[in-house]
Amino acid sequence: MSTPGAYLRLVRIGWVLVREGVVSALPSEDLPAFARLGQSVAGLLSRRRALHHDRSDRLARAIERLGPSYVKIGQFLATRPDVVGADFANDLAFLQDRMATFPIEEARAAIEASLGRSVSELYGHLDAPIAAASIAQVHPATVLDGGVERKVAVKVIRPGIRQRFAHDLEAMYLVSRLQERFLPHTRRLRPVEVTKTLEQTTKIEMDLRLEAAALSEIAENSKADPGFRVPAVDWERTGRDVVTMEWIDGIKMSDVQGLAAAGHDLDALADTLIQSFLRHTLRDGFFHADMHQGNLFVDPAGMIVAVDFGIVGRLGKKERRFLAEILYGFITRDYRRVANVHFEAGYVPSHHDVASFAQAIRAIGEPIHGQPAETISMAKLLTLLFEVTELFDMQTRPELVMLQKTMVVVEGVARTLNPRFNMWKASEPVVGAWIRDNLGPKRIFSDVREGLHAALRLAEAAPEIAAKTEKFSRQLTEMAENGFRFDAQTAEAIGRSEARHSRTGRLALWVIAATLIYIAWKLV
Repeated sequence: MSTPGAYLRLVRIGWVLVREGVVSALPSEDLPAFARLGQSVAGLLSRRRALHHDRSDRLARAIERLGPSYVKIGQFLATRPDVVGADFANDLAFLQDRMATFPIEEARAAIEASLGRSVSELYGHLDAPIAAASIAQVHPATVLDGGVERKVAVKVIRPGIRQRFAHDLEAMYLVSRLQERFLPHTRRLRPVEVTKTLEQTTKIEMDLRLEAAALSEIAENSKADPGFRVPAVDWERTGRDVVTMEWIDGIKMSDVQGLAAAGHDLDALADTLIQSFLRHTLRDGFFHADMHQGNLFVDPAGMIVAVDFGIVGRLGKKERRFLAEILYGFITRDYRRVANVHFEAGYVPSHHDVASFAQAIRAIGEPIHGQPAETISMAKLLTLLFEVTELFDMQTRPELVMLQKTMVVVEGVARTLNPRFNMWKASEPVVGAWIRDNLGPKRIFSDVREGLHAALRLAEAAPEIAAKTEKFSRQLTEMAENGFRFDAQTAEAIGRSEARHSRTGRLALWVIAATLIYIAWKLV
């Protein structure tokens, strides 16, 4: 249930978007007449200086005015082009997660409250922050390790961000519910589920113990991988609101000239980056979902070091097999197989025709063959694939969309290092090995082994399942004989809830009306 505060925040969001010229910059060709009229009025209400900027700048300014939690919401929506559209996803991708720092005294208080020890006990010294984002900021510090001073990075949560995000999320839920109610054609995108995903991922990102756990898991998975590593976590100095990790002395991947000047092989770095990402995705089913240039360093030994694991993605075995079979089908031009995989996985509703879907897949695949390999983008291929599946009512799969968006970013970073980067040649050692191990005879053995394990677990649980089934059958019989009844307490609770909903709805309407009258009065 939405509170009056959610409606007020929604009005504020709309007003900021209007004033910063975002609404007037929206594409208007597919809008109905009344919406185009509203867009024209919004253009009259925009700040004059806002109209001199392009759409991505307007959007960035509006989101920055709304506050840090909206920066995080914007960055999340940048990973969901299926929801906001490819153009707006690209605009949101330019959002800079750079915010004003908060005082070091507040950081000290957060560290001590989270770890239960004084900063002087934990660190040799804690310096002023060097970077601040929407959720946290980073401080250089030192610790004594066996009498030797060691430099570390200390990431501290921004004070009050959890409460602010919780309030702003109410407005997001309101928008998604209104979208599902009044725009039925968008229900396929499951906007309420998207908002739930945003809530869950951001809650995880705001618990720095979980980021530390992601770092630890990636480190364990990739310990034998060539050319890639992540910072080590200092668990003694890590809690919900603070994570301490190894300090990385390296060159950011955005500094291509600096990498070349330091003598690093840019072509080899590009290959290592994409191969590392594919190993994490296909082999481990666990990948860094925010691998832009600002989160990637190259250390003096030439190792790629990834940081900031607040956003990660997971793929189950079925999704990994699905991805590999798609790639394999395109490589071999077996479009019927690609289509069958979609239907077998249940991603495309069964009432559609497999042959028609295969025809649509062929329209994507055939133009690729015959092109120079370095001009073929795997990320672009997946983007086109998701566009086609929309025509066949494929339900949004958040984990696959996150994968596709991350692959676009990673491939883009690789091409900045090597403009003639050959995605297929670089990825073949990883993808080919995974396909041989998981789509050939080894797959049958693995499936049989997993089936036997599942059967064993089912046999162990059989007595409990039988007891629960008997109990459920008895309850059904009693309901059939005596009817379904609420007890007095449940009936009273339902009555109170309905009454409260009615009062709140009336109050919300009055609040909205009063707010709009006030805005109109201020404009006169």
